[in-house]
Amino acid sequence: MNEPYRRIRAVHTATTITVYQAYSPALGLPAARDGRFPPAWKRDRMTWIKPSFLWMMYRCGWGQKEGQQTVLAVEISREGFDWALRHACLSHYVRGLHPDRASWRRELRRAPARVQWDPERDLRLQPLPYRSLQLGLAGEAARRYADEWTVSIRDVTPLAREVHALVRGGDLAAARRLLPAEEPYPADGGLLDRLAPGGR
Repeated sequence: MNEPYRRIRAVHTATTITVYQAYSPALGLPAARDGRFPPAWKRDRMTWIKPSFLWMMYRCGWGQKEGQQTVLAVEISREGFDWALRHACLSHYVRGLHPDRASWRRELRRAPARVQWDPERDLRLQPLPYRSLQLGLAGEAARRYADEWTVSIRDVTPLAREVHALVRGGDLAAARRLLPAEEPYPADGGLLDRLAPGGR
């Protein structure tokens, strides 16, 4: 099946979508234990959420990078996720999509969310020829994410280690069977019209 160049792929239900983040154990373990982000989670800083499990593995090195040893699956409301997309700005300037660079910069400063499209990854964390979404949340969006949108938080570090061990051992078929079942996310109502330059 041919993949469109840009698509949101995620584990999702009728009401929720699962995104991934990685933190130090000092922050990640309490979040998973309590099912919510602790007060130490900085709500005034930008945080990036990733619907793609393998892109998260690429970013955190299978949970082995310093400060990213605890991989979290954060289930959030689709209502909140869609709100973030509706209020997002692309993280880079695109000629023809924005009137000019100055307009894009103004929009970026005001927007509580920003979208970046990065190459999706395979099991060996090599780039694929199509892209997946990263969503940056700041200000109001970050506070809503932590305190309103979050439905559950799970520690999926053991899954990351198990998949990584299978990949290292060359058993890609077994590793693939363990991956979260990510499906195209129904970004309806023109949610991505301003966020997918050149179409999808």
